[in-house]
Amino acid sequence: MSNVVQLAGTVLTVLTLAALASPLPADDDFPIVGTYTENQVCKADGSDPGVSRVKITRHDIDSLFGLCTILSKKREGPTFVVHVECKGPGGSQMLGDVNFTPREDKTIDFSDQDQTYKAVLYRCPD
Repeated sequence: MSNVVQLAGTVLTVLTLAALASPLPADDDFPIVGTYTENQVCKADGSDPGVSRVKITRHDIDSLFGLCTILSKKREGPTFVVHVECKGPGGSQMLGDVNFTPREDKTIDFSDQDQTYKAVLYRCPD
């Protein structure tokens, strides 16, 4: 009987240590969080009023198109595939997927699921 209790204690200890060692969700699992401009380098002083801005958080994407709630996200190689529900002008709602692919030059290629809209996002300074 004491061997069973000792084995159970060992198993619980291993499971507890494994749970504590698991990384907690953080911005590292969605490193594209930030504010961007579309198709033009973001000016640090904010003097680019005619440029469309995109703000990405862990929960939503706010752009000229409207506010999109992130329903799910997954990584496929270097690309983040994000399933969104968007509320556009006039209250219209749309479900779809958008893709974000970080590039080596620190920009992000953006496209919708059908590749009908594409843009390059330039990160703005924090």
